[in-house]
This record gives sequence, C-alpha cells and structure tokens, in this order.
Amino acid sequence: MRHLPLLANHSPGRAAVTCRYRCGDACFHDVPNTSGNPYFGDLLDRRSAIKAGVVLGAALTATGATAAADAAPAHAAPPAEGTGADRHHPARGLDFRPVEPNTLDAVVVPEGYRQAVVIRWGDPLFPDAPAFDFDHQTAAAQARQFGYNCDFAALLPLDPTGRVNLLVTNHEYTGEPFMFRGYDEANPTREQVEVAWAAHGLSVLRVDQDRDGRLTPRFSPHNRRITATTPFELRGPAAGSDLLKTGADPTGTRVLGTLNNCAGGVTPWGTVLSGEENFNQYFAATGDPRETRYGIKDNPTTRKWERFDERFDLAREPNEANRFGWVVELDPLDPDSTPVKHTALGRFKHECANVRIAGDGRVVAYSGDDERFEYIYKFISRKKVRRGDSRSARRHNMTLLDEGTLYVARFTGDSPPAEIDGSGGLPSDGRFDGRGEWVPLASGTRSFVPGMTAEEVYVFTRLAGDRVGATKMDRPEDIQTHPHTGVVYCALSNNVDRGKEGKEGATEPNPRVDNKHGQVLELTERGGDALALSFSWNLMLVCGDPASPDTYFAGYDKSRVSPISSPDNVAFDRHGNLWISSDSGGALGGLNDGLYAVPVAGRERGHLKAFLTVPRGAETCGPVIGERVVTVCVQHPGEVDGASADNPASHWPDGGDSQPRPSVVAVWREGRRIGE
Repeated sequence: MRHLPLLANHSPGRAAVTCRYRCGDACFHDVPNTSGNPYFGDLLDRRSAIKAGVVLGAALTATGATAAADAAPAHAAPPAEGTGADRHHPARGLDFRPVEPNTLDAVVVPEGYRQAVVIRWGDPLFPDAPAFDFDHQTAAAQARQFGYNCDFAALLPLDPTGRVNLLVTNHEYTGEPFMFRGYDEANPTREQVEVAWAAHGLSVLRVDQDRDGRLTPRFSPHNRRITATTPFELRGPAAGSDLLKTGADPTGTRVLGTLNNCAGGVTPWGTVLSGEENFNQYFAATGDPRETRYGIKDNPTTRKWERFDERFDLAREPNEANRFGWVVELDPLDPDSTPVKHTALGRFKHECANVRIAGDGRVVAYSGDDERFEYIYKFISRKKVRRGDSRSARRHNMTLLDEGTLYVARFTGDSPPAEIDGSGGLPSDGRFDGRGEWVPLASGTRSFVPGMTAEEVYVFTRLAGDRVGATKMDRPEDIQTHPHTGVVYCALSNNVDRGKEGKEGATEPNPRVDNKHGQVLELTERGGDALALSFSWNLMLVCGDPASPDTYFAGYDKSRVSPISSPDNVAFDRHGNLWISSDSGGALGGLNDGLYAVPVAGRERGHLKAFLTVPRGAETCGPVIGERVVTVCVQHPGEVDGASADNPASHWPDGGDSQPRPSVVAVWREGRRIGE
C-alpha cells in the first residue's frame, strides 16, 4: 500500500454546498458549545487518579447516582496490539486485496467481487408509483418512490434462510440544487419544497437475495415511505410537556415527520432506531439562548420552508423545533404502525442509537451527539427484555426505551497533560487511554442536574451535559458494540476547531489540534458489564495519512494500511472485524471516501484495508456486513462546489449524461463468502 503525501496547499474537507444543505453550515458557524466545563484529564495526574475518583464518586452520589461507587475502576486489560508480524495470513473474513485510493466516478470493489445498484433515488416502491422523471418531479410521486440521500441501512430477514429481507433506509437530507434544474435558493417553489418533504424520512423495501448475495427489490405489503409529514408519537417522560406543545398539537404527544435522519441501529426485538441529527437548520429562530445551544440561527433558513408551513417559523411555533432531535423507532414488520420518538434518550443531534442487552435483561443504548465539542450518552432501561418473538413480547420490548436513566460520559486520560501537546504524538506509555464514568442526568421525573427539571434535561440535553462537566469530543458519530466481547466502538469524525483561540485544546481522547481526520475510540465497561457506571478507554485508530507521524493504527505497521479520514459509521462482521465508512469530503488530497475493514484483536489488529470506494463527491454510509453480501448507501454523489443539476459533476450510477442519484449498492462474491 503506497503512502499518500499530505498536500500542504490543499484545503481539505467536504464541499461547501454539502455543508450548507446537510448540516446548515455547522462547521462555518460558531461552536454552539461555549460551556467552560474543564477536561478532567487536565485536573488529574496518574498518581492522584484513584483518590480523585473517590471524590467524584461521592459527588455523584450526592446528586442521586447511587451506583457511582465504581467511579475509580481498575484498568481493563487492553486488547493485544497489532504487530504486523503475520504478513501471509490475513484475519479471518478479511482476505481481499485492498482497493487503491482513487478519484473515479464509480464504486470500486476488490478484485473478484461484483456489485450492483439495489435501488436509487426515485425508484418506485409501490406498483402504482410512477417511473422517476427528473425534470417532472412531484411530491405525490416522491412519496411513493425511494427517498433522497440514503444514509443508515438495515437488512432484516423475513425468513430463516435470509433469502427474503426488508431493507430499511434513512433519507438524511435533500440537496435541492442537485434535485432541480434552475433551482433558485432564494425563491423555491411550493412543489419543490413539498418534493423535499417527501424525499426526507425513511424507506422500507423488500429485497430478495440469491445464492451469491445479489439483492433484487420487490413490491410488497411491507414496503413503506416515512416522510416529513408522516404522523409520529412522542413517548417517554417528556411526552406531553409544555415544552413540546404547539398550536397543531396541544397535547405535546403527536408530531408530523422526521428530519435529517442519520445513523441508526437494529434492536434485539427487530425494530429499527433512527437518529434525528441536524434538525436545527430547518427552523427560523427567535433568538432564544436554548435554541442557540442547538445551532438554530435567528435568520431565514436555507430551504425557506418557513414560508410554506408556519411550524418551521419559531416566532409562530416556538416549540416545534423541540419536537425534533430524538431517537425514532420504526416497526418495519407492521406497515400500519405509528413510529415513535423516544424522549427518554434525550434530545440532541443524534448520530445513532444502538442497543445491547445487559446481563440482567435490561437494555442499554449508546448515542453520539454529532457536532464539534459535543458528548457521548448512554441510556439504561428500567424494564427488562422479554425473550421470544411472540406478539406480546414484542409489544413489551417496544416500550423498553420509554423508561430508564440517561447518562453522559466524562473521560479522564492517564498521561501527564504535558504529554498531550496537540501534535498527535503518543505519550510515554505508548497509548492514548484512560478511565471514564457515566454521569447521570435524569431518570423518569427525577433530574440529577442542578437547576434543571427532568423535562428540561430531556428537551435541552446539551445544556444538562454542560452543567455536569461532560467531556467535549471531536464529533461523536456512530457507536456499535462488539458482538462477542461487548467492547464499545465510537467513531469520532474530526474537529478542525480544536485548539483554536478560545476553544478547548488537545485532550487525551482528542489528542490533535486542528483535527481534520478523526479517531476511533474503544470503550470497555467495567467488568464487561453494560450496566457499569465506569469504564476504561483507548484510541484504537488515529486516522489520516499513514505516512504522517500523527496517525496510529493500534501499533500495526503503518506502511501496510490504507489511508482513512473522518470515520463515520461502524459495523461488525460475523468474525468480529470492525468495518468503518468514511466521510472526509476529500480531506486526503481530494481522494474518494470508502468502506474499510480492520481486525480489533490478534496479530492483525490495526491492519486497516479499503474494501471499496464511492464516486466523486459521495459519502459512504450505512454499511451492512453480511455473510454473502455487503451493502453501502452512496450518499450525495457529485456534490462538489460549482456543480448542480445544470452542471453535474458525476453521472453515477446510470452513466452517460445522466444526473447523479444517491443509491444503495450491494457487493458480493459469486460462490464465496465475503472476505474468504
């Protein structure tokens, strides 16, 4: 694997047009987190860590954290470091030749593999849906077609053989300049706005899998579209709060639509969770400081939706934005069910929510708040899961996220602060690692945050995290639990503001200033218990150009790894290898993003290899890693500055002079399992 030079004169990062439409220019605005909570690694050194942990535990107990006595855990034994010694025996499930970095307008897969588009933006989901016509789009048609900018995906088997499945996909955001010729951002038409409402949300689609792994879409009674106008139910401790009531919904329990759905997860009971992320950009603000903390600006929005529906104008409906930023639960098996927004998991820019079952049967959900200097959260349910797939067990399990305790993470490094100098150089112990604790925020109607009611904690969770001194992280993205070990993996995408004047500098879990490329965090709950309120942690990967001294690949020989920037989604295969999708926007010399795989244990730990790359301007999203098929969502192909529907920069996937279309792609190997 050749090294890639860092281009000193290149301005890295995604296109400005992507920032504008996906997250409302979040990275070009002031950081919403202006709290002064200190990084605890700067307050503690290794000799005083145990003593300080006891003090912190006592403080937590005073606020109601009765289980915080384990706030000073013994260090969990770290996984074995990679050595690069086994050069001829790749990790099981990863026997493929890595794809070379490139800038092609294509999905590129390893030698011996095949690929095909499963479904594209605008493809019909129902027999009565019209064929896609780029130049004659209507809202009615889009509501019956596959939505725009697919992100998270799940593949749920409907039969024991796995031949019949439901593909559930998020549709994060709309890029109107790439959807409509001659689009006038200052004066969108009502039809264009309503097409965009219909293009948001989620899709449910039956797909059949053949013996090799190829997926074929089918019309089915299960097929469904969720849009920005689909009714949702608000549930949990904040449902019915005055903070959630509007003129259209005086009960505070019913919401129209879901917006900016990013990553998600599949629950053990077969439903899909979806995180509402950059919801702030859809609302014209009033200047309320609590709105500012969520990045809602007191000016007209980019899409101008407030001109067509007063609920997007907070001067007229000040609580409407409070009804977004939640974790959504959808039952794909029941196309008539009402999807739910779970208030017990808190309101912030949820990248994801992923659930594991604890030893006593309660469930634990992890979620990251995807913005610079934001936090990582954990929820522990009050009730326990019911085993089996009976209708009554499933109904019960779909209430597990309604009641429980919400926590936020506080990290402590174990190296002297002077050794974390912002360069990314390893400290003297050779690892970025330390301890941490889960700080309680609220449980039911009880708040553990001074000066905030429980309802305020759930609705303004960021402010609660500020008050308890949560650790500011570099854009927490997807979080997944290892299926065999229970170790938790979190992608931290990047943070170019770290270390800037007035901003927090380097910390051990975020060890680089001007962090363009991100890192991958391993978190081990104390004793391997998902219910533990303390943990150990380390950085498995510090991403970027392997030739750069500020990168780290679990100690593996960096001359043999693929370059990666801005880890986003993470997933596991059946062997326990970690797969990572990237969203760098060309931060490594303009190279395309991709999907990578890396062993997390054994002699090959840290040997990161690129499995595929996506077309120019696209982001790799929502990987599903099956035994015979890998799927990825190819989001916003051709979305580069200067391009538009009138001047497309990509013609993927249809070629010729066609418009680019976000799509789901399947990759398989005839007669062979993935990576074998």
